[in-house]
Amino acid sequence: MILRWLLPVGTEPSIRPVLVGRALRAFADGYMAILLPVYLLALGFGTWEVGLIASATLLGSAAATLAVGAWGHRVHHRSLLLGAAVLMAATGFAFALGSSFWPLLLIAFVGTLNPSSGDVSVFLPLEHTRLAEAAHGEARTGLFARYSLLGALFAALGALAAGVPDRLVLLADLTRLDALRAMFALYGLVGAMVWLLYRRLPEPQADEERVPPKPLGPSRGIVLRLAALFSVDSFAGGLVVNSLLALWLFQRFELSLGAAGMFFLWSGLLGAASQLAAPRLARRIGLVNTMVFTHIPASLCLIAAAFAPRMEWALGLLLLRSLMSQMDVPARSAFVMAVVTPGERAAAASFTTVPRSLASAVSPALGGALFATGWLAVPLVACGVLKIAYDLALWRAFREIDTQ
Repeated sequence: MILRWLLPVGTEPSIRPVLVGRALRAFADGYMAILLPVYLLALGFGTWEVGLIASATLLGSAAATLAVGAWGHRVHHRSLLLGAAVLMAATGFAFALGSSFWPLLLIAFVGTLNPSSGDVSVFLPLEHTRLAEAAHGEARTGLFARYSLLGALFAALGALAAGVPDRLVLLADLTRLDALRAMFALYGLVGAMVWLLYRRLPEPQADEERVPPKPLGPSRGIVLRLAALFSVDSFAGGLVVNSLLALWLFQRFELSLGAAGMFFLWSGLLGAASQLAAPRLARRIGLVNTMVFTHIPASLCLIAAAFAPRMEWALGLLLLRSLMSQMDVPARSAFVMAVVTPGERAAAASFTTVPRSLASAVSPALGGALFATGWLAVPLVACGVLKIAYDLALWRAFREIDTQ
């Protein structure tokens, strides 16, 4: 019943496993983004090493996504999604067993861990392409909004699960390190569940009518411009990925793990709620205006939070930011799919995602280094300023070709 409500009118029912899979992955990413720095610190690593591993996860995701864009058209999306789910399961179990820096850095690079608040994994272009094929016109924007809504909502629930290790310490007589390892094992189990789920996707048929995927052609120029702008946005966001924002809250205000989980829960819920308004807002003012004019106030809130003298003010500003900062996600995805030809969608999804992942892979290490030197406010301010510059450049470049 719920899944029927989530599908806009005119959407193919076969897309349901993709929506459920997104929810499961978001739940795991939600608690992992908070627990990853806690786990690494418990293993004895410093903030610099935490930033390096966070960067490795994003850099590896960029490499995998680039491979999908270059060669993914040779393999059906079902097979690629199943392979990505196997990799997710292996990542969780390997991290649960690891304790040395270099092996964990390698696992972070080749695996699927996501230290950010959004989805930057190899799943993204594969699922976006399938979403674009499953709906058309306004239904497509609505479907992307529902996809993003599930991601934000279950990421928020996952953030609440970040308090589970402390519960396990009290109730199961485990050490804190073992309790944290159990959460990585759970991440692996979620990957196995996603694999079972994606087995329900339709298998390729010999007579399947599909627009043949092809490399970028007529849409190359607009995709390259979008990729460049998205890179600026992602580099900025990488300075305060959830793992580093949690680290900032721990160091600046000595926030407890349970309180951090509750904060990220409400942050995610507000972000999820805002995505319900994105399709209606886009219908009224256009996709580009929706991206820009909700993003700028969110960035101003982030800058203000960096200088908040009290924890309550900082958390309030960050929650207000969450209420506005995610409206651009479905609008951005729908815009990319709308301005390219159907055959170029897979390539466009990959080649706008890869630069974002590469750019966001660099900045967590920089943010971690700034935290290590005691410049706690600089990453937040730099993130806000760069995002505002991105929004203004995006509006100037694409306001004339806005679409819905």
